[in-house]
Amino acid sequence: MRYKYSLLAAFFLLLNGCMTQAPIKTVPEVNLKSFMGPWFVIAHIPTFIEKNAFNAIESYELNEDGTIGTTFTFNEGSLSGPVKTYHPKGFVMKGSGNALWGMQFIWPIKAQYKIVYLDQNYQNTIIARDDRDYVWIMSRQKNIDQDTLKNLVKKIEDDGYDIKKLRWIEHSN
Repeated sequence: MRYKYSLLAAFFLLLNGCMTQAPIKTVPEVNLKSFMGPWFVIAHIPTFIEKNAFNAIESYELNEDGTIGTTFTFNEGSLSGPVKTYHPKGFVMKGSGNALWGMQFIWPIKAQYKIVYLDQNYQNTIIARDDRDYVWIMSRQKNIDQDTLKNLVKKIEDDGYDIKKLRWIEHSN
């Protein structure tokens, strides 16, 4: 079993080493207390676990040890589908202005989590990865005005993402 996890870790490290584009810049500074709480996932280039997500909400809580307790919930397959819940743990990277995290779903692997956009009121954010494989547009509200949304999508495109891969998340009223 340990061998299997070692191979999986080596595979992810190898994939991470194949990056050819320049790193995406994070925001300079994130006030973690202001960032905590629920965020509605508006659009994403999804991971395999969220390809059929509806009502997706990512919620953060600052733990006493400085880690980020995360609860990711969504309905699988439809607005009324079964509820799925995941609890990855975020690890803020020192010297990153709190904008670069490692997100751990399975020990010992920590996936890159970069806060690359955050408005000054902590209402809208973009989470990205240097590999340009996954991205999340999130908001404190279920809906974002069209001008803001257009600017967020443009930011993602400017950072090197294929925006044709974006999947829009539907939320119940």
